[in-house]
Amino acid sequence: MKRINDSANTGGGAIHDASYGDSAPIAALATPLAETALALIRSSGKDALTLLSTVFSRPKQLLTTQGNSIIHGWIVDSKGQRIDETLVSVYHAPRSYTGEDGADISCHGGIATVRSILHVLHDAGFREALPGEFTFRAFMNGKLDLTRAESVMELVSAKTERAREHAVNRLAGGLEREIHDVKRLLVQVLAGTELLLDYSEDEGGAEEGAGLPDRPLAEEALSRMRTLAASYRMEKLYHDGALVVIAGRPNAGKSSLFNMLIKEERSIVTDVPGTTRDWVESFISIKNIPIRLVDTAGLHASFDPVEQLGIERSLSLLAAADLIIYVIDSVAGLSAEDAAFLRNHASRPLIAVWNKADRVPSAPDGYIASSAKTGAGLNPLCAAIAATLSLPVNAAQVKTIGIATERQKACIDAALAALEEALSLADQQKPLDIIAPLFRDAVNALGELTGEVSTADILDVMFSRFCVGK
Repeated sequence: MKRINDSANTGGGAIHDASYGDSAPIAALATPLAETALALIRSSGKDALTLLSTVFSRPKQLLTTQGNSIIHGWIVDSKGQRIDETLVSVYHAPRSYTGEDGADISCHGGIATVRSILHVLHDAGFREALPGEFTFRAFMNGKLDLTRAESVMELVSAKTERAREHAVNRLAGGLEREIHDVKRLLVQVLAGTELLLDYSEDEGGAEEGAGLPDRPLAEEALSRMRTLAASYRMEKLYHDGALVVIAGRPNAGKSSLFNMLIKEERSIVTDVPGTTRDWVESFISIKNIPIRLVDTAGLHASFDPVEQLGIERSLSLLAAADLIIYVIDSVAGLSAEDAAFLRNHASRPLIAVWNKADRVPSAPDGYIASSAKTGAGLNPLCAAIAATLSLPVNAAQVKTIGIATERQKACIDAALAALEEALSLADQQKPLDIIAPLFRDAVNALGELTGEVSTADILDVMFSRFCVGK
């Protein structure tokens, strides 16, 4: 496991030979280091409660209280001076988040107060927790599988209600159960295949065309894995969000449309073309899809060096966009530049908006009529954005089981490739002794997804991306 030497960024002292693989007592701030009403400091590990009792005003009560209980007292320094009045939530192994003895310290949220408590804990023998170390210990002690461990950070970073609901589904074990169900199907097929191979060996070897036992189970597993693989794009967009760029000629009404979508006056709106010299962005949610919405400089030929720079940045954003909203000034009509842009971006996800519909209400086919002045077109535009991003928005699909990380997608792809090859070879009536290892590969890939099969390097990389305190 990884070992590092660093300094605690919250004032808890130096980390010496810190390791994800040890059981040393650890402590870390689980809430932001800022002026808040309350803060939470977590602790866990071997002798964690004994160490904490040395800096707690009621040591006997702390050591004798039942698990899952809260005790009131003061954190004190080595000289017995009071640092802060606290509530300590006590946990005994294995009935804790990490599966170890530990305690959560609820204290006042002043920066100086938090740092003082962390210093006291460090002096008592705690070390600063590594990023994700609490969740790592939960995984190592069998409290969580890897899919549920990853969902912890998904919850922390969820930008919309839909993303939160899907993360909670995985935290509750939805994906873990689905993977175990699929793996059981493959194990049954593999067992039947190897049993048939054993009989064949007794009779002088496996024959070509012997047929794959329990083929319907393998096909069911294939269908379910394909559904999981297809879910990744949806889950990634729910988690990471989509880059949606508003573009168009100067004075087409881009900034007015931007302000209407975000429901506040962020972009400057005037009748003077070229007012927006640089891009302006805001994060919003449309149909529960997190969106980074960007208002860009008007696209046209310009000799103004500042405006040219803004146009160059707009073009760069357009190249990276998941969706382009192209705004056309309905009063001026479709210009040659507008037509050229639409033609050149015909292969990209794009919504054409016929703006200023309060003045020219009739929009051509394929365009969405919109007016920032009256609010017309907002609902159809939001529906079109969700539909163009190809994300389901109906309530029946909220609890869909999906995969949400690149690691999960890589494991599913590996299992899927092995299973598809196995079934292809079976269709060609190839010998079972070259088909069986492919089923074993698929089972192992699914085991890696949940963490039954894992390596130290993979775990180090995965958990190092977590927050400190998680």
